[in-house]
Amino acid sequence: MLETTNPTTGQALPPCPAMTLEQAHSAINSVAEGFTQWKEKSMAKRATMLQAVAATLRNNKAELADLMALEMGKPIKEGLAEVEKSAWCAEYYAENAATFLAPETLESDASHSYVQYPPLGTVLGILPWNAPVWLALRFLAPTLMAGNTCVLKADPNVPATAKKLMECFYHAGVPENVVTNLTVPNSVASKMIDHPLVKAVSFTGSSKAGQSIASQAAAGLKPAVLELGGSDPCILMADADLEKALNVITLSRMVNAGQSCISVKRLFVEQTIYDEVCEALRQRFSKLKCGDPTDESTNLGPLAREDLRDQLHLQVTQSIDAGARCLVGGDLPSRSGFFYPPTLLVDMKPGMAAFDEETFGPVLSISPIKDIDQALELANNTEYGLGASIWTRNQTIIDQAINTLQSGQIAVNGIVKSDPRLPSGGIGKSGYGRELGPQGIREFVNVQQIWVA
Repeated sequence: MLETTNPTTGQALPPCPAMTLEQAHSAINSVAEGFTQWKEKSMAKRATMLQAVAATLRNNKAELADLMALEMGKPIKEGLAEVEKSAWCAEYYAENAATFLAPETLESDASHSYVQYPPLGTVLGILPWNAPVWLALRFLAPTLMAGNTCVLKADPNVPATAKKLMECFYHAGVPENVVTNLTVPNSVASKMIDHPLVKAVSFTGSSKAGQSIASQAAAGLKPAVLELGGSDPCILMADADLEKALNVITLSRMVNAGQSCISVKRLFVEQTIYDEVCEALRQRFSKLKCGDPTDESTNLGPLAREDLRDQLHLQVTQSIDAGARCLVGGDLPSRSGFFYPPTLLVDMKPGMAAFDEETFGPVLSISPIKDIDQALELANNTEYGLGASIWTRNQTIIDQAINTLQSGQIAVNGIVKSDPRLPSGGIGKSGYGRELGPQGIREFVNVQQIWVA
């Protein structure tokens, strides 16, 4: 059985029957058998099904949001927005996949030479709990539209959400031998990578787990896309629109109770406005409401698991012991559930836990900087490279930041976010490969050269 816990109450939820290793292999075999028929469907027919998936998701968004609130503590208003965004992703690839994968003519000594993009086969997607609908659609929509079949391994924290998501696909007309979810623990999921009919792997999760999965996929000569952790820097210069910047920074750090790879983790503030910014953020953090995720007035729900909360608190206490100041939060609540308060750590430096490590929760690290050169040096002082952002009106500084920041995406005077139209991914310990945009759909295809005499 897959044992799950309601993070709001700390009480056990009804367990979910788990597949055996043999059942998981059988499920993969079934989806692999469905590949031949699925790849032969026209792009238009696949698109019709993905459009139906989008409509079905919208029709079931209230139930999906309720399940996410129950299983991983996502506030209802965020869950509803997640389902809506997921439906958009399905529509985006339904509308654009044919263009993205159209054959391309290339000049050569042939009478006609071109590249086409046939699918690889069955792709395994190993996904986390923090955005169980969005991260699934981010994987499934482009991979299915390219003609692959998909085996989803949702996180054991969210079995009911994953079950409902699969029901939405089947209700929309997607065959069960085209996409399925493996209800298996992580220890069994790792064995699925070696299945001979799994042709590629997509993984979203921690850097440590990503290293293991990358090694295993590489041993089987299977392509992989890895979207891993992040310690995203944000640079705030004195000439920025401070009111807008501070509102966006607060939103970025607190969305999903801080459990987002691409949220602002480390804020670098120009010295002349440092005290002002620290106080303004203290006030904003102090006003945020932690509580029941089913209450629409709640800003932050609980963290998904007790061990995640305990690890976050350890990072906070270690940073304070190393010299950081805590302006708000930083204490373990006495209430039931796995809540952690919005926490502001200031005077942060390299070598402190909350600076060097990814903090997966509502904790923001702030450091003063004297100029843009120092800011960029500190921003790049990390093994991660997922997202980065800068706030300034100075175009010269913007250009310098764009040319210097080492990350998969950079936001200027705005929030780092995922968008179906734009590629998303990282470098270094944040992984490799890209999801979304035109680039994402080409990760799991064969770039096949055709030469005609």
